[in-house]
Amino acid sequence: MAEAAARPAGRGAKAAPSLLYLVKRTELAVRARLDEVLKPSGLTALQYTALTVLERHDGLTAAQLARDSFVTAQSMADMVRTLESRGHVVRRPNPANRRELLIALTDLGHRLLADYEESVRGIERRMTDGLTDDDAARLRLALDHAWRRLS
Repeated sequence: MAEAAARPAGRGAKAAPSLLYLVKRTELAVRARLDEVLKPSGLTALQYTALTVLERHDGLTAAQLARDSFVTAQSMADMVRTLESRGHVVRRPNPANRRELLIALTDLGHRLLADYEESVRGIERRMTDGLTDDDAARLRLALDHAWRRLS
């Protein structure tokens, strides 16, 4: 199957799946594994993603957080309310624009991410098991390149 996946898609019975199909299939598998790992915390994979975005870029508007977390602004509004009610994030006025609220991780949010860091890294290790470090680095670069070309 690995050899078949490496062949470009085309017509015929032996055509390999398209890259788009392979990327989506991988995304769904990653999300399923994340949901399994995160189940005890009560977080979804999308909520976890939003928290990790805040870990890298604390103090974002809801619109910025939505874009960086791959959800709509409406979905993010609901998600922020949930995460705030659980004590994982806090909203504060933006000193540069008082009408704007900035979302930041709380200490509880930071601890939650720390508690699940190793389990989440395990998913990535499982995904790249069998690849050399160079192959894994090339995969990372290729995926980043693909994202940049489409963004």
